[in-house]
Amino acid sequence: MTLSTGTKAPDFTTKDQDGSEVKLTDFKGKKVVLYFYPKDMTSGCTAEACNLRDNYKLLQKQGYEVLGVSRDDEKMHRKFIEKEKLPFRLLADTDLTVHKKYGTWIEKSMYGRKYMGTARVTFIINEAGVIEEVIGKVDTRNHTAQILGKTIATKVKKTVKGAKSAAKPAKKKPSKKAAKKKK
Repeated sequence: MTLSTGTKAPDFTTKDQDGSEVKLTDFKGKKVVLYFYPKDMTSGCTAEACNLRDNYKLLQKQGYEVLGVSRDDEKMHRKFIEKEKLPFRLLADTDLTVHKKYGTWIEKSMYGRKYMGTARVTFIINEAGVIEEVIGKVDTRNHTAQILGKTIATKVKKTVKGAKSAAKPAKKKPSKKAAKKKK
């Protein structure tokens, strides 16, 4: 099943890192970043989680709740949260129910060997429970910028442009003495 923009997000019920039941319908009236990732404590997944962690207040300010989903169990999620000080919930989808509803359990290939695994995909779900955006090519180190799109990209561009101009030393006119010495 391929979900796309404008599709009603499939509801689900699963457990978070503390064993508390989580339903997508619990977030009705809120915007949700539902991100699927392969495995806790691996380099790419850690980079993605830490980027979301470092920008969590900005995401909340924009009205987003963040939920991470992987096959890892509750115990592994707790370790990951504690180690990386993640402020958002991680959902344990050990039976792949949520993955299958969102089409993120896919056939992969590495070194010619085929296997089943999690597609790194993020679904941006609006307050009405409709998918606003599907991010299929996740930049793990800059995922917040992908989620917030133009809003944050404009801020980043201004900051970079300002930093470049501030880093360049101002050109000075040579003094009359220096000009005379050259002759």
